[in-house]
Amino acid sequence: MNDLGFRDRTDGLTDYRLDDRPDDRDTQNPQKSRPKARRRWGARVFAAGAFLLLAGGVALGAWRHYAQQQQVMATAGQERDFVPSVRVATVKANAAVTSVTLPATTAAFAQAEIYARATGYIGKRNVDIGDHVKQGEVLAQLAVPEQDDTISQNEATRNQLQAALDQAQANSKLAQVTWDRDRPLVSEGWATQQQGTIDVQTLKADEAAVGVAQANIAAQDKLLMTLHQNRDYASVTAPFNGVVTQRNVDVGSLVQGNANTGTFMFEVMQRDVIRVFVYVPQDAAFGVAPGVDAIIRVPEIPNREFAGKVTRIADALQSGTRTLLTEIDIPNPDDALPPGVYCTVELKIPHKTPSFIVPAEAIIFNSNGLQVAVVNDGTAEIRKLNVTRDFGTWVEADSGVKSGEQVILNPPVTLVGGDKVQLSSDAKAPAI
Repeated sequence: MNDLGFRDRTDGLTDYRLDDRPDDRDTQNPQKSRPKARRRWGARVFAAGAFLLLAGGVALGAWRHYAQQQQVMATAGQERDFVPSVRVATVKANAAVTSVTLPATTAAFAQAEIYARATGYIGKRNVDIGDHVKQGEVLAQLAVPEQDDTISQNEATRNQLQAALDQAQANSKLAQVTWDRDRPLVSEGWATQQQGTIDVQTLKADEAAVGVAQANIAAQDKLLMTLHQNRDYASVTAPFNGVVTQRNVDVGSLVQGNANTGTFMFEVMQRDVIRVFVYVPQDAAFGVAPGVDAIIRVPEIPNREFAGKVTRIADALQSGTRTLLTEIDIPNPDDALPPGVYCTVELKIPHKTPSFIVPAEAIIFNSNGLQVAVVNDGTAEIRKLNVTRDFGTWVEADSGVKSGEQVILNPPVTLVGGDKVQLSSDAKAPAI
C-alpha cells in the first residue's frame, strides 16, 4: 500500500496529497524520507501554536475589555450614589448697629474774623494770640479824632436847629395870640376882613415853620446817632467767649473802616464746643441721622476718646463724591481738643433693614450672578444672593439667606440644586 502513495495510518488518512508521493528513489531509500516528514510536522506544530497564541490574545483582550466596562459601570454607579462631604458655615444676623470708622476734621464751634468798622489808629491793644476773651471784652481801642470832630460839629448844628425851632414856636405863638385878639373885631366889623385873612395865614405859616424846624432836628438826631454808632466801632470787642487765634495789628497801626477793604484785625474761635466734619459714604449714609452716637479719636492723643452725637446732616449727598456731610458736636470744656486737627470718627449707625453675614468662600459667581448653596434636609439648594456690602472675607446681604441657615463653603463646580450632601465632621468653618 505504501508503494501506491498512501501514508501509514499513523500519519493520518486526511493528510494525503498527490504531491507527497515519494519518487522511486525515496521509496527505495527510507532514510532520506524521514527529514521531510519531520519538517512537515514542525510546521504543523508552529501553526497550531500560533493559532493558540492568537486565540489567547483575543480572549485576553476580550476579557480586559469586559473588565474595563465593568469597572466603568461600577465607577458610574459610585459617582451616581456618591454623597460629597462639604464644609459649611452658619449664616448670622448682622448687628442692629454697625460701627463705621471714617477720617474727619475738627473745627471751632464758632469762628469770627473781626474787621475794622472805623478808620483810625490803634491807640490800645488789650489782647494777643492765645488769649481767652469774654463776650463784649474790648480787644483794641482806636483813636478816631476826625470822627470826634465830626460829632462835635454836628452837635453844634443840632443846637442851631433847636434854636430855630424855638424861634418858630415863638412866632407861631405870637400869631395865635394876634388872631385870637382880632377875631372878635373882624366878626363885629371893627376890623376889616383883610386883616383877619392876614392873621390866619400868618398863623398857618408860623405853624409850618415849627414843623420844618422839628423835622430838621429829627434828621440831625439821626445823623448824630449814626456818628456816635461809628464812634463806638472804635472800641473793638469780642463777639463771644473764645480764644484769639490771629492778631494782625499793633499799637499805632492804621486801620481802614471801609466795608470792602476793611483791615482784618483779629480772629476769635469758640472752643468750648468743637465741631467735627466727616463725609459719610453712600453705603452707610442712609442710616446717619441726628442723635447717632460717635466716638472721636486723635492719633496724637492715644489714651483718650471724645464722645459726641451727630448734630446735623446735609440731607443731600455730594454728587462728585457720593458722600454725606455730617457734623458732630463734641464738648470741650478743658480745651483738650483743638480745632483744625485730623481725627477719626467711629459712627454707631443703626440698620434700617435687617441684614445677614455670609462668608466670602460660600459665594458662587456665574452667569446667574451671585449665589450661595444652602444645605436643606441633606440636599443643596441654590439661592440668589443680594449683597449690599463687601468686607473681603465676608459679605453683608439683605436677601437670599436667613439667620441660622448653613451655606456650603467652596462648593464644587458640579454642584447643582437638589444634590445630596453630607456635612464634614473634621473641617472647621471660618469665623465670621
